Amino acid sequence: MLSGCSYFRTKAANRYVYVTTKQTVLRDRVAAVSMRSGTAFNGEKLEVLERSRRFLKVRTPRGEVGWIEEKLTANQHTADQFETLRADHANDPVVAAATARDEVYLHVAPGRETAHFYRLAGGDTLSLLQRAAVAKPLSTEAAYLPHAAAGLTPDATPGDNLTLKSDKNPPAAAPAPVMEDWWLARDTKGHTGWIYSRMIDVNAPDTLARYAEGQRIVGAYILAHVQDPDSGILDHGQTVTDIPEYVTVLSPYKAGLAYDFDQVRVFIWNLRKHRYETAFREHEIAGYLPVEVALKKDPYGSTAADQTPQPSFTYRVLAAGAPVPVPDPTTGLFKPAHLIVKTYRLEGNIFRRLLPPGTPVPEQARLVPEAAKDKSKSKKKRKG
Repeated sequence: MLSGCSYFRTKAANRYVYVTTKQTVLRDRVAAVSMRSGTAFNGEKLEVLERSRRFLKVRTPRGEVGWIEEKLTANQHTADQFETLRADHANDPVVAAATARDEVYLHVAPGRETAHFYRLAGGDTLSLLQRAAVAKPLSTEAAYLPHAAAGLTPDATPGDNLTLKSDKNPPAAAPAPVMEDWWLARDTKGHTGWIYSRMIDVNAPDTLARYAEGQRIVGAYILAHVQDPDSGILDHGQTVTDIPEYVTVLSPYKAGLAYDFDQVRVFIWNLRKHRYETAFREHEIAGYLPVEVALKKDPYGSTAADQTPQPSFTYRVLAAGAPVPVPDPTTGLFKPAHLIVKTYRLEGNIFRRLLPPGTPVPEQARLVPEAAKDKSKSKKKRKG
């Protein structure tokens, strides 16, 4: 009988697992009463010494040995996937900066049910790299509704050879899936993974939030600085004299959009009135990240002023007639077919688009504002 007690315990080869929880306590035995033998922290590599059903006997990098629940760890395959993500996107341009709202995991792919590993703390700074949209997982009850409408059992499919219930009205079509936005993000330690968009806040100054007009600021980029000793802006009791001017891109508060932003606004500082004012605005566009800010010369000008570098910004919009992109069913990424690159240069207090002389302005796609869509839907409902 004593020899049989070790039946459920197997010796493990020299394998490793990684801690996925924030931190956990190691125990000296798998029993109702046990002693603490060590502590393991998120992301740590643990050597597996022994297995016992739902538990692993491990050794930490500090030499502590104890038992840990297997569900609190990730295997080597998951760790390798995250390492591949980090290597593949190490040189990707940062499209925006954000902050984690609360403790949240990085996932290996977009979606709530994908493998997770690194755990971020609330307030951690993130660099956003690209956006994806995937369908929100259905609850058990929601998944049953389309089958119930067709008279099927929950585990049946419409293609099965079943007898449907008789009804004068045809079965209702399944509702469109609810989409969720996910961002590929990199933290300050270089860890890279996908994070749910509702768990982060894009970094934007509070002074610009009042100008958002009910939209979400997708990115805010410093274009230039001006000096104003009488700005009236206080920071820890001191007047801020170095005032940044911003390029911002905005979008509706809606997930799964076929574009990253639908509006561009540039805010410059009015030295006389000591406040921000809109110097450039374009809306009803299908815009795509990244937005690039730099000092540029006018390559098509010949005057000395044209050859003086001035603050400029570049963004991309969907061309007229191009198909509206849909998220890739596997990755959730959007891949627009034809984009127009637009560059504007600050000259005084106005912005001028940089185009070769005599070049016709490319026609871009125009969006119907979300407010107009909602108004049109309400009119149809009233008519009905």
